[in-house]
Amino acid sequence: MLAGKRAVRVGDKVGKEVAVILLERVRDPRIRDVTITGSRLSDDLKQARIYFSVLGGELDVERAQAGLKSARSFIKKEIGRRMSLRYVPEIKFVYDSSLERGNHFERLFARLESNKS
Repeated sequence: MLAGKRAVRVGDKVGKEVAVILLERVRDPRIRDVTITGSRLSDDLKQARIYFSVLGGELDVERAQAGLKSARSFIKKEIGRRMSLRYVPEIKFVYDSSLERGNHFERLFARLESNKS
């Protein structure tokens, strides 16, 4: 079996668990509008990058980043409790701007379509 294959499988599960934990267990108002968009786990399963998105401006992104950083140890503890892993990965939250870029392109296409008519 390839080393990366397990990392992808476990990384997906970790990302889903983080999303559930944020939704059900974390009560920080700074992360209320956060959406988990993906996850990557290192091949040794010791480090996880969790990608998130939040609608709003740069201030909302910074606020969400601070809230996620604050809740990181709680989330790690919850993952350790919910999943049977030898090592609970260190979590790093990374802002994913792809939703924002997608919204920007949709607005551009809508404007082009309205100018075309």
